Amino acid sequence: MTKIRKFAPVVGAGIFSAMLLSGCGVRLDMHVQPKLKTYRESDFWNDRRSERPPIDGTVARGELREDSYFYTGKIGDQDGNYMPFPVTREVLQRGQQRFNIYCSPCHSYVGDGNGMIVQRGFQRPPSYTDPRLLSAPLGHFYDVISHGYGRMPDYAAQVAPHDRWAIVAYIRALQLSQHAAASMVPPGTEMLTDQQAIQRFSQDVATEPLEERK
Repeated sequence: MTKIRKFAPVVGAGIFSAMLLSGCGVRLDMHVQPKLKTYRESDFWNDRRSERPPIDGTVARGELREDSYFYTGKIGDQDGNYMPFPVTREVLQRGQQRFNIYCSPCHSYVGDGNGMIVQRGFQRPPSYTDPRLLSAPLGHFYDVISHGYGRMPDYAAQVAPHDRWAIVAYIRALQLSQHAAASMVPPGTEMLTDQQAIQRFSQDVATEPLEERK
């Protein structure tokens, strides 16, 4: 009985080692399996490329983009002049937020083209109250955001299509605000000067939770 107890640890270690080696064998088989590493040559295809091009007509999940106007702002080759969805208070507020983040550094908060970057030497963009831009169709602004214009780079990577349209709606609201008469303001509505509006916005941003700025 004493001898059995003496050799029990040795036997147990042997059994454990056998199980471990058996497991390693299975794992090794999984590692050594038929596969092609990136850019490796393949003998299976005539062109010897292991990476295969997508089948014609393949559409990535979520990239069908049936509404071409929503994603381009164009009808054929011409800029369209309507919003692809209703403009609500929430849409304008979202547009204002995105505009203040991405556009105001050059265009300023009021769209006159005298943003902080311009004040520090960058070429001044035209004011949104320029007659050319006052008459520009909505699709023009969407296209500029998507592809850039002149010295302005595109913001397609930073601003999603829905947010681009929200910015477009807000730009039109800015244009209207620069030409609106006081009689058009509903009774009881607070009217702010440009400087007061900027100060109010700065205060709102300072107290806004970070997660709501995304």
